[in-house]
Amino acid sequence: MPVNSKIMIPLLAYLLVVAALSLFAVWQQKRAKGSFLSEYFLGGRTLGGFLLAMTLTTAYVSASSFVGGPGAAYKYGLGWVFLAMVQVPTVWLSLGVLGKKFAILARRYNAVTLNDILYAHFRSSLVVWLASMTLLLAFIAVMTVQFIGGARLLETVAGVPYTRGLLIFGGVIALYTALGGFRASVLNDAMQGIVMLAGTFLLLFAVLHAAGGPSQAVTTLKSIDPLLTDPQGAGNIINGHLLASFTVLVCFGVLGLPNTAIRSIAYRDSKAMHRGIFIGTLMMTLLMLGMHLAGALGRAVIPNLTVPDLVIPTLMIKVLPPFAAGIFLAAPMAAIMSNVNAHLLQASATIIKDLYLRISPHRSTNERHLRRLSTGLTLALGLLLILTAWRPPDMIIWMNLMAFGALETVFLWPLLLGLYWKPANATGAVCSMLCGAVSYALLASFNIHWWNFHPIVPSLLLSLAAFLIGNRLGKPTPRAPLPGVKR
Repeated sequence: MPVNSKIMIPLLAYLLVVAALSLFAVWQQKRAKGSFLSEYFLGGRTLGGFLLAMTLTTAYVSASSFVGGPGAAYKYGLGWVFLAMVQVPTVWLSLGVLGKKFAILARRYNAVTLNDILYAHFRSSLVVWLASMTLLLAFIAVMTVQFIGGARLLETVAGVPYTRGLLIFGGVIALYTALGGFRASVLNDAMQGIVMLAGTFLLLFAVLHAAGGPSQAVTTLKSIDPLLTDPQGAGNIINGHLLASFTVLVCFGVLGLPNTAIRSIAYRDSKAMHRGIFIGTLMMTLLMLGMHLAGALGRAVIPNLTVPDLVIPTLMIKVLPPFAAGIFLAAPMAAIMSNVNAHLLQASATIIKDLYLRISPHRSTNERHLRRLSTGLTLALGLLLILTAWRPPDMIIWMNLMAFGALETVFLWPLLLGLYWKPANATGAVCSMLCGAVSYALLASFNIHWWNFHPIVPSLLLSLAAFLIGNRLGKPTPRAPLPGVKR
């Protein structure tokens, strides 16, 4: 398949903008005052409301929102669109539940990573090491899947060979994240969020036009299968158990995802947090509704796809002219890039701040050394991911699901109970982490659905029980009371 230059031109222009923003971030970073670690990994905690909303939204949205989710909506109909909307409150939950107390603790303890917060709660190196190992293993799986998704997208839509696309895609992310740090990540997140939004509605309007308008699209769906317009979806797949499981996995459980939680300590003040909640929730609403609706209504345009996940790439080619398809292609690429840079930066922070400096604390004052180490390590991680994705295993999607659930089962209760339950101690946290990870791995691997729930639901219940039991066996952790915050 030859490379489609008309599609590649707007995509290359987009990558040039990414490069320009990254250079600007490097310039800002050099002018910034304060410690290098705080600047490189948190941007000096200076995020305003708009940037906070954009980086949280884009850190959460990934390739699945532009491929897997619309593919499910294509297969199951409009009912899946409503189901997908349970993801809308994720920004509100992250900032509303974690944001305020996270910000207080982060400034008190000069926390740079999520594990700094955990150590401040539990005063346990074991908690930090368990969390760090889980985070790194899970992040490698998650980022590998995103790298593969980006390269496959370039291959399918633009005709770029997989390995070449992987080098372009992975190389750009590794370079701008390594050189610009958190500032480059956030600036590009803001631009990428705008690109996602524009691309989403560009495709949705094109699909509606090709289908003959909303009414005709719904009529066509009914003629294919009346259940495609039913709230329960085709095959009556959407029921109370699925709704509950989905809500836990992609809404409530997101409180345990480190890549979104860490954004909650980088904002400037309470005003920025409140503005971020509003803008971020609005962004999530528009993105989730637009992409899933495009997938569902796309069946009226392309009724016979055998692989539902191909609906968005296929629609892109069918309903958009090549140049417009190139503009839209930047949207899922932006989603993938934002998701990867959030994970990549935090993986680097975990290795340096939580592992390396915990072993060699005397190095923390050598900022020149830390600068070189952080940049080099982030770049090396990016190159490692390219190698990992070079020959993707057949079961890579299951690695992604396992990683997603493992992060939630390991981090959710230690974070929430550590913040809001004073008696919470390290023994409870360790028991919860181990029980959550093991139970989810077993239930997901053997496809066991207790009471017809997704494995994440019983795993979180078991990890909560383990926390409570372990907490009774352990010793209390003394912590200073949280200071008040002026609104």
